[in-house]
Amino acid sequence: MCALPSLAWSEDPAPTAAPAAMDQQAKFSYLLGWRMASELENFPMKLDPKALMQAIQDRMAGSPPKIDKTEMEKVRMEMMASFQKEKARQVEELGGKNRAAGQAFMVENAKKSGVMTTPSGLQYQVLVEGKGGKPKATDQVTVHYRGTLLDGTEFDSSIKRGQPTTFPLDKVIAGWTEGLQLMAQGAKYKLFVPPQLAYGKMGSGGVIGPEATLIFEVELLEIQPAQSTP
Repeated sequence: MCALPSLAWSEDPAPTAAPAAMDQQAKFSYLLGWRMASELENFPMKLDPKALMQAIQDRMAGSPPKIDKTEMEKVRMEMMASFQKEKARQVEELGGKNRAAGQAFMVENAKKSGVMTTPSGLQYQVLVEGKGGKPKATDQVTVHYRGTLLDGTEFDSSIKRGQPTTFPLDKVIAGWTEGLQLMAQGAKYKLFVPPQLAYGKMGSGGVIGPEATLIFEVELLEIQPAQSTP
């Protein structure tokens, strides 16, 4: 099934006048073709427009394919392998850049007043001291937080959503599990989390790239101790 394409054209060039003979069916067909081409603009390899159009025409006409199914599958598998190899190369390259930038940042950040470094490599800065108890890794906590990349790009914020977040402390990234246990209830810390304590080589969600160092401002609002089993 093909969903109807969006009719938002703001990112596309101004249209040229349609031929007078083009009826509604032809216009809609042209629209579908235009949007299909727009989606293929970022395809990770150069395509042959003539071969692409020939395949569409053959399929719609019910003609037999010019490439047998065995060859189609072989080509598909080869191209998938090629795409995956290129993607892995890009991830490795970006990861190397992010890793170097993160290491340089952490070295300089460690020199700043009030910044502490733990044996694991986590860095933290106390913004507001808390007065309550401290959570254990098995506890559940409620926090407000804001997460940014080194360049200041915000990738998540419970504050912006207007709703604090509650989670088991042992079900989050290692930097949070460690950092939150340093905080007393009511405290607000800034956590500087190296990639090995965050999302590592995989990154997360597109915005957080591979080997990214992350910065969080975290306020510990509430601690719910783990239920003891009888």
